[in-house]
Amino acid sequence: MKFFVDTADTDEIKSLAEAGLIDGVTTNPSLIAKSGRNMSDVIAEICELTTGHVSAEVVATDFDTMVSEGRKLQKIASNVAVKLPLTMDGLKACRTLSDAGTAVNVTLCFSANQALLAAKAGAAYISPFIGRLDDMNIDGMEVIEEIRIIYDNYGFETEILAASIRNANHVKLSALAGADVATVPPNVLRGLASHPLTDKGLAAFLADAKKAGIKI
Repeated sequence: MKFFVDTADTDEIKSLAEAGLIDGVTTNPSLIAKSGRNMSDVIAEICELTTGHVSAEVVATDFDTMVSEGRKLQKIASNVAVKLPLTMDGLKACRTLSDAGTAVNVTLCFSANQALLAAKAGAAYISPFIGRLDDMNIDGMEVIEEIRIIYDNYGFETEILAASIRNANHVKLSALAGADVATVPPNVLRGLASHPLTDKGLAAFLADAKKAGIKI
């Protein structure tokens, strides 16, 4: 399973990349806005911090402008994946950009039927939003499982990118459901390494080493 970090904070991305924990990055207009910087500058800097795909989202909603914006975003760096909304115009733009060799991440997916259409349109990634489904009392993991079955049934190469991940349990369940990628906020990703028994065991080992005078 690949981990993407869901942020536009370049300091966080650099730190996690240096630890070897991330395979790519996802951004969106909301995350870019928080940085207070020019979108192209932020995307270009992020693309230098990872060799994996960096999702950069269009802000248009009509086919022609989405394609135009997608082409501009792709020119920023070779590892940009253009992020498009799961609408009919978005799917049409996905086919156009994908046929031209651009990796496309189709976002705002909330059903297996939508994911099927994205795969048919040539998407490199489909992003089902787990947390937002859970907010509506719909099992987000069930949607991941359904997409996995459909994609496997027909040999689709579109990668399932579990998004809107809120906690460590979402990460575990996404992995169990067969998601190819999880895009995770930095705090959740760091939290995966934490366990009280790890802390307790380490403290005991260090105390014993100090008592025995062990040095390396």
